[in-house]
Amino acid sequence: MMQLRTIHRILSVLILILFSSSCASDLDYNQVNDIKLEPVIISNLAYFDVEANQFVTGGVEQNVIFDAPTVDVFSEKFFTEKLNRIDLFFEINNTINRSYRIDLVFLDRNNQPVHSSNFFVPAYSGAENIVTKTETFQNASLDLLKRTIKITFRLTMLAGPPLSESSVGNLKLRSGVTAYFVVE
Repeated sequence: MMQLRTIHRILSVLILILFSSSCASDLDYNQVNDIKLEPVIISNLAYFDVEANQFVTGGVEQNVIFDAPTVDVFSEKFFTEKLNRIDLFFEINNTINRSYRIDLVFLDRNNQPVHSSNFFVPAYSGAENIVTKTETFQNASLDLLKRTIKITFRLTMLAGPPLSESSVGNLKLRSGVTAYFVVE
């Protein structure tokens, strides 16, 4: 019995010594200077839903609809310094029996164009009619985009069957932005 107590005490002391000692290596706090984060942010950019009858005013077709929302996100220092790339995604769903041309013009603070883009949307013919476009901005094109504070959307209705105030269908645009950052 006494021998069992002695073995028990020796084991307890050994276990205590084992847990009391630890291994440690030198820490290099300068490693924090080597951290490189590459966050990606996805957000909505613009949306509209124009009904066919909105292209008719007082019985007369209006071939052009225009809008210029403000998108002044680049005045923030973080965006201008850490932004590495931007992808702009556009999706148009046309259920109107007319074709359209959509012109996008990116404007700076002086309302001067820094970039433009356009795409054609065919007339609705009974089947799904979705047009997509993605634009990528890097390096020099990204520097131009960073000057943008407005994007003008100009919808031009092309020739086709006449529309009236009772015409059905709509032209829907949804767009998004994927921003890639490098934070060191």
